[in-house]
Amino acid sequence: MIDRLIYFSIHNKLIISFLALSLIVWGVYSAQRLPLDAVPDITNNQVQIVTFSPTLAPLEVEKFITFPIEMALANVQQKLEIRSVSKFGLSIVTLVFEEDMDLLKARQLVSEQLKMAENDIPPQFGRPEMMPITTGLGEIYQYTLVPQKGFENRYSPTDLRTVQDWIVKRHLAGIQGIADISSFGGFIKEYEVAILPEKLRSFDITIGEVFEALQKNNENSGGSYIEKNEQAYYIRAEGLVTKTADIEQVVVRTQNDLPILIRDLAEVKMNHPPRMGAMTKDGTGEAVGGIVLMLKGANSSQVIDNVHRRVAEVQKILPEGLRIEPYLDRSVLVEKAIHTVGKNLLEGGLIVIFVLVLLLGNF
Repeated sequence: MIDRLIYFSIHNKLIISFLALSLIVWGVYSAQRLPLDAVPDITNNQVQIVTFSPTLAPLEVEKFITFPIEMALANVQQKLEIRSVSKFGLSIVTLVFEEDMDLLKARQLVSEQLKMAENDIPPQFGRPEMMPITTGLGEIYQYTLVPQKGFENRYSPTDLRTVQDWIVKRHLAGIQGIADISSFGGFIKEYEVAILPEKLRSFDITIGEVFEALQKNNENSGGSYIEKNEQAYYIRAEGLVTKTADIEQVVVRTQNDLPILIRDLAEVKMNHPPRMGAMTKDGTGEAVGGIVLMLKGANSSQVIDNVHRRVAEVQKILPEGLRIEPYLDRSVLVEKAIHTVGKNLLEGGLIVIFVLVLLLGNF
């Protein structure tokens, strides 16, 4: 058999050359599509459920949130273990599944059981949500929004966070292989209604009435349509708050045919919610940035290339004087890993050749 193969190869050099060239082309094509990464992702097959409840202490979080979720998920099939963490205002429940369990199927089973848990958790205590399909090694691109020279005093931490949430994050969303983009640093804008207690007492109004008035006067609604001359005119009421003046004009109650407005009872202004941490960079003060999280199992080399192209597009639409500057880029680690592996292979090959020459005594 081997003799016939050798005979055929010698007398059909053109065919053998074509097959060899085809193998080389196929090898180069396959090498370019290999999922290269700096380190292997050894995270087990898991689904995390997170519930935020800013008003609860750890004991109440465990009692009213974590325990009902664990009981609802106890009958999920092909799970290996359930573990949880209950902290101030935060509940994290982790389900670890068998390795051969499809992750999307696992999330579907968890989602079905969470519907049961939601019925046992009071609405005011928060709503459980599944974390994105990513791992601790999915942080492939980390960046900050940096004002350029001459624009350092134009943008406050609140302005930078607004740009991050409403421009950068929204344009980075939708990249193939990206699970989520997390924002860090700065202050999140919110409307603040600072109640004046003496004003409430003077008008004999409760805080509950103020809450109800604000809730009912912050929504748009529709009223069907009117047909006229073969045309339809849609009816809608616009009541969504867009500025502080809109809140100040909200009517809480009418006394003696005179409306009592929010501005008569409170001070309305733009502020930010309390935060538990901050982001700093290079010892120069507070910074604002984000982390791009890769989908578990995705090709990091291809995904990071997609991120680079999208970031280049976002750079063009940023406000004047702002720029995205990465401080952790997975592509750099991948290139260094490839360089190290290539160097080791080359050195190993040279050592093998040198040893063979010594053993054979003939080059």
